[in-house]
Amino acid sequence: MLRFPLIITLLVLAIFACAVLALSSGAVLTDWRLAFAWWWPGFSEDFSALQLNVVTELRLPRLLLGLIVGAVLAQAGCAMQTLCRNPLADPSLIGIAAGAAMLALLVIALGPQLGLTGHYWVSTAAFSGALITSLLVYQLSRSSSGVNVATLLLCGVAINALAAAVIGLLSFYASDDALRLMSFWQMGSLAAVTWQPLPLAFLSLGLCSALLWYRRKALNLLLLGEQQARYLGVNVRRLKRELIVLVALGVGAAVALTGIIGFIGLVIPHIARLLVGAAIPRLMPVAMLLGALVLALADWLARMAVPPAELPIGIITALLGAPFFIYLLLQQKQRLYA
Repeated sequence: MLRFPLIITLLVLAIFACAVLALSSGAVLTDWRLAFAWWWPGFSEDFSALQLNVVTELRLPRLLLGLIVGAVLAQAGCAMQTLCRNPLADPSLIGIAAGAAMLALLVIALGPQLGLTGHYWVSTAAFSGALITSLLVYQLSRSSSGVNVATLLLCGVAINALAAAVIGLLSFYASDDALRLMSFWQMGSLAAVTWQPLPLAFLSLGLCSALLWYRRKALNLLLLGEQQARYLGVNVRRLKRELIVLVALGVGAAVALTGIIGFIGLVIPHIARLLVGAAIPRLMPVAMLLGALVLALADWLARMAVPPAELPIGIITALLGAPFFIYLLLQQKQRLYA
């Protein structure tokens, strides 16, 4: 197992290299100096104002949002897997992201008729959907021995099916403009990101991340089991409520800004666990950096795969994450019948 500081250093360097790649390449303009031209006077003289605007107004906002959303989704995945003490717990897999998207799309489709327009109402609806779904899934899947994985997955299947049905019904009644926005939400994308929502996004996502990190010691004790954590002074009931609200806040804010981006919260914690073990104080920062790196790379692939068009980023993460999920299910089956 590699040493923790070395892994952190390598991930930070990889994120820097990914940022240079994302800022300096695209379907319209590719030059490695563009990654530095927007803040380094020596390079900015070689490019026109229009070329610099491509970097500062289009590529840089989506890079920053991709980094923070990837970090928070990975951190939320760590928290959910610790809360449920199960490696298959993931905000998108168990329906939290679908619940957030369902209410957000409800506001997008019917908001103009109800006077509910703008990022505020969409974000509020996404958070409410994520919170309601989190509470529902947790209550339905809990038992005397903890969270039942079969019930957890079945709850996710049911909520995803319900969300798909409601979204289909909304698509039937929505206008053409609303349908375009709904397509963006369902597949996930960073294409429409601007500087305007970024301060609020960083505030909500940063607050969620900081509060989850503040509870790292209690989360680490929760790995021992609820009874053992209670003996060691952890208020388990309050911790569970706080984790559910914080995960709902992070996932709701992410869905409100980028749509549904699946499997980051499932795959990234597993890879981080292989690198540094299961201890939360080491697992969480590695998972956050790794999630930021993977989502930024996925966004770059989405832009470069079929230029000048752009693939939805949710398709790329699903193509990477679905095989890994099948692998996890096979591992669970082997342990069950061993």
